[in-house]
Amino acid sequence: MGIEPMAVVSEPLPPWRPLLRGARQREGRSPAARWLQLATVAADGTPRVRTLVFRGWAAPATLELLTDGRSDKSAQLQQQPAVELCWLLPRSRSQFRLRGRLEPLPPEALQRERERHWRQLSPAGRALWGWPLPGAPLDRQASWPAELPDETPMPACFELLRLAISQVELLELIGSPHRRRRWQLDQQWRELDLNP
Repeated sequence: MGIEPMAVVSEPLPPWRPLLRGARQREGRSPAARWLQLATVAADGTPRVRTLVFRGWAAPATLELLTDGRSDKSAQLQQQPAVELCWLLPRSRSQFRLRGRLEPLPPEALQRERERHWRQLSPAGRALWGWPLPGAPLDRQASWPAELPDETPMPACFELLRLAISQVELLELIGSPHRRRRWQLDQQWRELDLNP
């Protein structure tokens, strides 16, 4: 599963973070422990959802994802930076729903963080940013590299998404009735029990 990178900050961890960490640990080495679904809104007002890989914590309530800047989600987030994430962890029977928004970074910090993430990727992990335009008609003659070596320059389409979380709901699908809780940043992350 790997180590959860986290920046050194003075803020305490929100109370939902240890619960999320515990649920992820119960997934063991399953890749699902790092997969979450990101929902955005398209230009026509319709919803879009896709699965991304969790890349770490930039702050106690700010997580990082990577995407191809040529994809539709990039334009959607520029138009509407509010998002919701769903992180389903089957072994713990937990569903975390995280609401927040895209957090802009100053250009120098953004470039530094993008480079850091690029260097941390394996050659196979980098390969996706060497593939043809996402969502375009399939060109079977196009180059689909399996790896991009360490010395490969970071492409312009390599995009870091830093999402500041403002609300978290946890639905635990165990027992009867199931247990549902919510934490909100504007309530100092106070826990509120909800009907499932």
